[in-house]
Amino acid sequence: MTAQPTCTAATVLRPSAGRADLTVLDAMLERLPRFKGRPRQVEPLPGGLTNRIYKVIPSSGPAAVARLTSGKSDLLAIDRDAECHNAAAAARAGVGPAVLACEPAEGVSVVEWIDGQTLEAGDLRDSRQLIRIAASCAQLHRGPRFVNDFDMFAIQQRYLEVVRQHGFRLPARYVEFMPQVEQLRGALAVRSEGTVPCHNDLLAANIMDDGERIWLIDYEYAGNNDPCFELGNIWSESNLELHQLDELVTAYHGYRSAAKIARARLLAVMSKYGWTLWASIQDAVSEVEFDFWSWGMEKYERAVAEFDSPEFTRLIDDVQQPN
Repeated sequence: MTAQPTCTAATVLRPSAGRADLTVLDAMLERLPRFKGRPRQVEPLPGGLTNRIYKVIPSSGPAAVARLTSGKSDLLAIDRDAECHNAAAAARAGVGPAVLACEPAEGVSVVEWIDGQTLEAGDLRDSRQLIRIAASCAQLHRGPRFVNDFDMFAIQQRYLEVVRQHGFRLPARYVEFMPQVEQLRGALAVRSEGTVPCHNDLLAANIMDDGERIWLIDYEYAGNNDPCFELGNIWSESNLELHQLDELVTAYHGYRSAAKIARARLLAVMSKYGWTLWASIQDAVSEVEFDFWSWGMEKYERAVAEFDSPEFTRLIDDVQQPN
């Protein structure tokens, strides 16, 4: 028979925390001076579509958040070494939690606990919050450069190869929109302004408010990218109204620009189109109880509506105009 995993007497297992996870996590915590040999509790936290997340509560001192990654995340174009570096860079920029430990080979990372509220999509409908989020994005974008780049055009192609190679589900008409994708890419290149360190996955659950500061958490997909992708992705992930994209882009840049708004909206289309295949892959391989296919199809349907809209041609024209 197989021996049961063990842990040090310092760690107390709370209900529903996996024992295998605890063994790996406990070994990591014992290497950190602030936790070594000290009594602590580990509580599972909700959320996390590619990871298991735990709150580590020591007998004294500040809490921390530990995350254990899935071994199947390599299909999702996640570079764990880059993630560790980028999370630390975001902390230096003042928008990410301090990284206490990060071991890609072991699939474990530990960051400071943020005592704040995790946002929901509805929270982003408040113009005051959008302005604060825009400011935090700008702060990240001015911070230390990341070690890798993030290009949704390249990632979408990689995801498509994975889906085809493994025979995963592909939405109807999906490949029909590739000519529009190339048209979109060409239009964006006309007035490209380079890249900045971007989070690239700012759904509301990756944004926290401690009452004074907006924090950006979880840097799995972080990389240097067009800042308008960040803004368009925020707008898309929370399914905001069109005028709220205008508010977000204007708050970020400090002035209103039809070209910048068009750029963010077109990159939001590409975001929805690319993340659709992320959902297809997750639908096939993830062990998390979540309806990834429906989640992805909701995004895809919104992308199709944009591709099929007569406004698509106008946006292609607008994005090539001077700011």
